[in-house]
Amino acid sequence: MERLLIVDDDMELCSLLTEYLIPEGFQIDAVHDGCLGIHIACENRYDLIILDVMLPKKNGFEVLQELRRASATPVVMLTARGDDVDRIVGLEMGADDYLPKPFNPRELLARIRAILRRIKPVSGNINSYEGFDKLLRVGDIEMDMGAHSVTRSGSSIELTAVEFSLLEQLLRNAGQLVSRKDLIRIVLGRNLSPFDRSIDVHISKLRKKLGQNPMGVERIKTVRGVGYLYALAISEDSHPAQEYSEI
Repeated sequence: MERLLIVDDDMELCSLLTEYLIPEGFQIDAVHDGCLGIHIACENRYDLIILDVMLPKKNGFEVLQELRRASATPVVMLTARGDDVDRIVGLEMGADDYLPKPFNPRELLARIRAILRRIKPVSGNINSYEGFDKLLRVGDIEMDMGAHSVTRSGSSIELTAVEFSLLEQLLRNAGQLVSRKDLIRIVLGRNLSPFDRSIDVHISKLRKKLGQNPMGVERIKTVRGVGYLYALAISEDSHPAQEYSEI
């Protein structure tokens, strides 16, 4: 049974989500301020944290910042409807996904399950490790699928669940273009929408964490308006028809 922590000062919403998620097989804890949220999150093991932005004592961004210093536990942030700044800031600070309020609990459940599938793949799932090598290596980057770890030239790189899944998809298709549509579907578990920039923010964070390759070239290339690829060749001539840029 997966254990979830809800950090939200809306007690009615916490009660509603608890009643909805328990029958779906989750164990739920709920707290209602940021200070208690970070304390409980760091003192206990949770599979995922649902974190509101607007909290008393410490806001959701402060909680997320402290949490990311100590843990890679997946976080879904709840943001005010239409507040794109909150969503982008949350993703840049290490949130795995966001959901604007008000929302349908079924959508939250779908987001939760999509994230947990990336961490604990099940038989028959598109991201299942069965049939794949447990060690995935491209150049100086190595992914251990069993340990859910990534190293660059032997040094550990801390990735969120989304960043890990995103890198996996790019490495498995190294040297080939992967569309934004496919990345959003596989990594975020939803369909592409016109103004959804979340995958681009995750790519930007992943690029910064990976750094340049030993030749001083960016590892992840952006094909404008289409998608991304993990570059194998240094020469731009290897893809003459594609225009690369960084987000």
